[in-house]
Amino acid sequence: MIIDSHQHFWNYDPVRDTWIDSSMEVIRKDFLPKDLKPILQENGVDGCIAVQADQSESETEFLLTHAEENPFIKGVVGWVDLITHNLEDRLEHYAANILFKGVRHIVQAEKDDYLLREDVQRGIGKLSRLNLTFDILIFPKQLPAVLALVEKFPDQTFILDHLAKPNISVPMTETWKANITALSKFKNVNCKLSGMVTETKDFAFAEDDFVPFMDHVFSSFGGNRILFGSDWPVCLLAADYNKVVGIINDYLNKQSAEIKAQVLGQNAIKIYNL
Repeated sequence: MIIDSHQHFWNYDPVRDTWIDSSMEVIRKDFLPKDLKPILQENGVDGCIAVQADQSESETEFLLTHAEENPFIKGVVGWVDLITHNLEDRLEHYAANILFKGVRHIVQAEKDDYLLREDVQRGIGKLSRLNLTFDILIFPKQLPAVLALVEKFPDQTFILDHLAKPNISVPMTETWKANITALSKFKNVNCKLSGMVTETKDFAFAEDDFVPFMDHVFSSFGGNRILFGSDWPVCLLAADYNKVVGIINDYLNKQSAEIKAQVLGQNAIKIYNL
């Protein structure tokens, strides 16, 4: 079974979605399950995980409603306020829904020490009891804080989104490489092979540009902790869905059939408890 572990839905709202600026015209519109379903079918993808793009419980409800109505949406990674006084109640409310698999906060928009804050860590510390994952969305400069976080919570399942968003258009930095290697030493941390096409200069790339980054992730994490994700529809800024899948498949065709099956679906099923 092939699972796209990372995609988004939204009804475009110019007031709310200010991150979608005038340079992103291609995604300044609604993207809903009816738009994704035929694309998944065309690419032989059996299901997906819908991930939050807005910091609101209303979006979490929006994603869960769509998941309940569309069986190909296998799970939701939503947003819950990690520092609210009634966090445990909110988490228990959502965890009662079998489709709610985990939580994400847009840490890349926060200060570099956000994940080191006591109130934030207190919130993250409440996820494992309910078997909820935590998706980590950061820039490379925030990796040191992530290392400190994951060391503190060995029982929490973490998933690093988009390889921590390195600049694909320049050679890998030794700092990024070292931090990824260090992060991979924590067996409760997984990594999504996602979001790469939009981390290129002017959204221009050759397929070989991604290979050194994927090589390093595979040598660090191994095939059993890496998940395929399209980052649709954000990927459309740089490439259509077919191209994103093609880049991943071309790389995985050099791996064993076992590793390919793990990355394309088995790991997502295991890690997100689908």
